Amino acid sequence: MSKIGKQPIPIPEKVKLAVLGRQVSAEGPMGKLSYDLPENIGVSVKDNRLFVQMTGGEPKLVRMDFGTTRARLSNIVQGVSAGFAKVLEISGLGYKAQLQGNKLNMELGFSHPVLFDIPPGLKVEVDPKQTLLTIKGTDKILVGDFAARIRRVRPPEPYQGTGIRYQGEHVARKAGKTAAGASGGAAKK
Repeated sequence: MSKIGKQPIPIPEKVKLAVLGRQVSAEGPMGKLSYDLPENIGVSVKDNRLFVQMTGGEPKLVRMDFGTTRARLSNIVQGVSAGFAKVLEISGLGYKAQLQGNKLNMELGFSHPVLFDIPPGLKVEVDPKQTLLTIKGTDKILVGDFAARIRRVRPPEPYQGTGIRYQGEHVARKAGKTAAGASGGAAKK
């Protein structure tokens, strides 16, 4: 059995959880989310805690879904109570981002601006310097996917460090040609 799957999920006081057949729905101060349970996985609520159980079927296949289901339900409970956020840093000469209605307009050194439609259920905030993007939402998968799509446009470059990175992400820097050439030529005689 999965070590993660066996752990109960604490339900905060401000979250209402409903189990209707194979669907689990949660409602809290940040919004509403629901999740359809896979086959042979069941849930029960006891003492403001949610428990996930295996209910039969092929043991190997059910075990694969057991921990994943528990993690998804935990993310739903956390999402409707506190929400999720990803912060992206934009670094580079002339690189910036700005909001235009329901679109994110970014200038990243291309000959054209890069436009993103902001998905429903997400909020994007840009700091006054236009170099920090904060993506907030209740669905952890949606927040992470949108942040990854933005980062994929201009990933961090190892020589000068320009591009889009997650806040706190370490990018391994490389020495350029001049640094590598200066020490490499002196060794040969």
